[in-house]
Amino acid sequence: MINFAEKTGFICDMDGVIYHGNQILPGVAEFINWLYQEKKQFLFLTNNSGSTPRELQQKLARMGLDVPQEHFYTSALATAAFLKEQSPGCSVYAIGEAGLLNALYDAGITMNDVNPDYVVMGEGKAYSLDTLTKATNLVEKGAKLIGANSDLSGPIENGIAPACRALVAPIELATGKQAYFCGKPNPLMMRTGLRLLNCHSCDAVMVGDRMDTDVISGLESGMETILVLSGVSTRETLNTFAYRPTMVLDGVGDIVKAAQAQKQNQ
Repeated sequence: MINFAEKTGFICDMDGVIYHGNQILPGVAEFINWLYQEKKQFLFLTNNSGSTPRELQQKLARMGLDVPQEHFYTSALATAAFLKEQSPGCSVYAIGEAGLLNALYDAGITMNDVNPDYVVMGEGKAYSLDTLTKATNLVEKGAKLIGANSDLSGPIENGIAPACRALVAPIELATGKQAYFCGKPNPLMMRTGLRLLNCHSCDAVMVGDRMDTDVISGLESGMETILVLSGVSTRETLNTFAYRPTMVLDGVGDIVKAAQAQKQNQ
């Protein structure tokens, strides 16, 4: 059991935790109000590389949730930060949406479809057989392959959509080269999240809907973890993993109920 009164920081996934597609999930408004009321530090840490923090902020605003831009950190920002650290001023051939392209530009990285240092893959409508073939041949010629995240699929309103790991796989298979993934569960992204919260791992909780990215990344970063059953993982799939979350709840609204029950029992 997590002692919620002692925890100062919350790192939350978004897809399957806060919303599905454009549908807000039950209990989310109550959860965000509780974070503010209890003066908790919080960060929405998403493997979605397509949206900028401002776009995510506006998406939540359309759902009636007022969350400032600085509370969002994406796998696109993690990817750009990694490349800036590894190879300042490098060039890339990128397949992705505005979130990824803006993050790369802001990190001083230039676009190059002739002889780039890296091929960088995110999700997005720019993905096609033509762009895939281009990326494959650039990697074959020596460009290093980077994936924004290692999610195989993501929840959407009418099922699932292939995510970055699945989209990168054809290039890996065709070239025999392995991609390096920057998003969760990469510890680099989790450490950045904790640093942004100015919070030690033992004082933080990771909240997510996936055992293979959210729970494992929280666990390996030294945080207590909550699996919510509002997204990808289920009670059945939970039992196929060798590790366990600290708590399993139906949704983030149950965090508020658990915290209030603890307060009453003190």
